[in-house]
Amino acid sequence: MTQHVVLTGGTGFIGQALCRQLQQRGDEVTVFSRRSTEEVHNLCGPVRHIDRLTTIPGLGPIDGIINLAGEGIAEKRWTRKRKQILWDSRVALTRVLVEEMKRCPHPPGALISGSAVGYYGDQGERTVTEDTEPTDEFSHRMCAAWEEAAGEAAEISRLCISRTGLVVGHGGGFLQQMLLPFRLGLGGRLGNGGQYMPWIHRLDMVNGLIFLLDSETLSGAFNLTAPNPVSNAEFTRILASVLRRPAVLPAPAPALRLALGEMSRLLLTGQKAIPQRLQEAGFSFRYETLEPALREAVA
Repeated sequence: MTQHVVLTGGTGFIGQALCRQLQQRGDEVTVFSRRSTEEVHNLCGPVRHIDRLTTIPGLGPIDGIINLAGEGIAEKRWTRKRKQILWDSRVALTRVLVEEMKRCPHPPGALISGSAVGYYGDQGERTVTEDTEPTDEFSHRMCAAWEEAAGEAAEISRLCISRTGLVVGHGGGFLQQMLLPFRLGLGGRLGNGGQYMPWIHRLDMVNGLIFLLDSETLSGAFNLTAPNPVSNAEFTRILASVLRRPAVLPAPAPALRLALGEMSRLLLTGQKAIPQRLQEAGFSFRYETLEPALREAVA
């Protein structure tokens, strides 16, 4: 049955692929973006474009909202100003979104709202499920506030929280920033390489979001990560092998801390997160292991 789905963050790396997939199956898609309508159509296809969240109550019946908006967390050093921008682009925007949902004549059927595995903070080598107690640091506090803002929608709509890992795919995402140095033979592990990288292929990410949208009995938090997280050293080794390049130039932890400040924790700590609830609900992954996922992403 055709659905009307509203997306925030629809012009991003995940959102573009999600827009296309929803349209391919016949859904009506509305994208909230501050870009021009022409840009939105170029990136997302022939969607309906709105540039104000206050427009949402007038859109008519909405079957689901997928909230992916947020400034890139690793794009710039974490100054006090930058951290506020990261916070507002997630938490403040989600608060406004939920307020507008409550103004709809008929409440949207579901809200699938973004978060990240950063919710758990640094977890070392422990296996991380949706029930794992988080470590208190900036990434956790921001994600917790983000989820709390979305939680207000549970009064009127079914709510799922997507705690997303590192998204691997062709032509964008964090992998795009790694490819050039690795292709030049300048790649290597970060720090001691023991920190875990909970990754997911973009196709599985998109399919996972649609799975949560369509599954009317599901609610709560879900780790959207592949079933087999790897350490940074293992990720480095596999990427170098796929590219047929050496990876012998590690980035020492002290140098990363000096260059990036607090943001270096994104690179030097991690979570061995697994998609326990998603698999228990019956979701099947196309890419369960890293090597085929990377081969598709760099093809």
